[in-house]
Amino acid sequence: MTSLWQARSHLLNDRTAGDYHRRLAEGLRRVRDRISRVDRPFTGITPTQLAARIGKVDLDRPLGGAAAALDELEELYLRDAVYFHHPRYLAHLNCPVAIPALLGELLLSSVNSSLDTWDQSAGATFIERRLIAWTAARIGYGRGADGVFTSGGTQSNLQALLLAREEAGQVPEPRVLTSAAGHFSVQKAAKLLGLGPESVVVVETGGDRRMRTDALATELERYGDAVIAVVATAGTTDFGTIDPLREIADQCALSGVRLHVDAAYGCGLLVSPTRRHLLDGIERADSVTVDYHKSFFQPVSCSALLTRKGGDLRHSAFHADYLNPARVAAHLPDQVNKSIQTTRRFDALKLWLTLRIMGADAVGLLFDEVVERASQTWDLLAADPRFEVAARSQLSTVVFRFLPDDPELADQANRYARKALSASGAAVIAGTRVDGREFLKFTLLNPETTIEDVADVLDLIAEHAAHYAALILEEPHVPA
Repeated sequence: MTSLWQARSHLLNDRTAGDYHRRLAEGLRRVRDRISRVDRPFTGITPTQLAARIGKVDLDRPLGGAAAALDELEELYLRDAVYFHHPRYLAHLNCPVAIPALLGELLLSSVNSSLDTWDQSAGATFIERRLIAWTAARIGYGRGADGVFTSGGTQSNLQALLLAREEAGQVPEPRVLTSAAGHFSVQKAAKLLGLGPESVVVVETGGDRRMRTDALATELERYGDAVIAVVATAGTTDFGTIDPLREIADQCALSGVRLHVDAAYGCGLLVSPTRRHLLDGIERADSVTVDYHKSFFQPVSCSALLTRKGGDLRHSAFHADYLNPARVAAHLPDQVNKSIQTTRRFDALKLWLTLRIMGADAVGLLFDEVVERASQTWDLLAADPRFEVAARSQLSTVVFRFLPDDPELADQANRYARKALSASGAAVIAGTRVDGREFLKFTLLNPETTIEDVADVLDLIAEHAAHYAALILEEPHVPA
């Protein structure tokens, strides 16, 4: 039976600060030792194996000590985790993280500030506001801009469309226009806002997988005043392409339509020393989504929604006496009325320490490195007759597929190669569909990944895919 005294000994306070330090030091040692030993991004363990192992844990019987719990965690999590810092993790938009940001993570979780009101956060409020102002200036917004940190691009896009709907007022059968290569969170946001599945109109892309401005003009004319927003993408998830922002901004201005730019992926260009021009026109957007946890090398979560006119955020406000009584609301800084969250972590601290220790130029150099590596990878694939490569990315993704001797086996062979590669643990890659066909995808966000790493992974893919094709010749019913 646990006593009240024992229970209280686990709370962080002035009496337990020493134990706090010892336990965190042991946790840090475990992570250090594990990362030092990682020789592949994944062990290849199956969901069935891992689920069975975790399912045996009796959560009603504590282990009693940190050492025993950490030993157990080695078996249940650390050993088989997917390690994004490994140079052959090439799958999704997950980046290795900057050490200054991890320092911030430790501090923010220990102090546990909540960013909804001043009396829960004090200086944290002003640090977040300063970072919002800094990001807004990088976008090219004026002094009237504002914003708020969010959990990620999905939440930012949801809030952006909420603002668009409220700014538009009562519009019968409202429409949102977005690229065919845009993120699914636009459709999800429309659903959550009760706009209906028909409210999102997909605008065609060209062979370069960027929104076609002629197709946009057609849809703007077709739906007229029903259009409450156009969502352009600065960094599509699959292709890393950037819609023609200036031309889209021109059309939105001419039609009097609100423009939102989803730059969750491409926001790293804001600090790029060589490629900032790829975002030209973003300063004309009414709102912008940025994900620092994609291209600023921050731990999840660390994201924001920026608005060109700070007053637009009033649509997220709701008065609650216990949080923002009228007698003090005019005199104290207040973040809760900018956000669709109430309790909210001080995630801005991670970015703050990254900028104060590394600097924005260092972050930009790292992002430039992965963009350059993707360009080299595209060239490598384009010159390799074993593969077919899709549209060239403006960022750091590469979409391609293996071409077996029998074209009819291409979809199955590529699907098999991806699964076999993951099961081996030698590398982790992603897959997608392009015009109804199975393709593979590299997402390069690790500056430590070399072109030699890429070449080796391509050889492994070709080996697995060719093996599948050979198996089919021997046994036609082998599953992909």
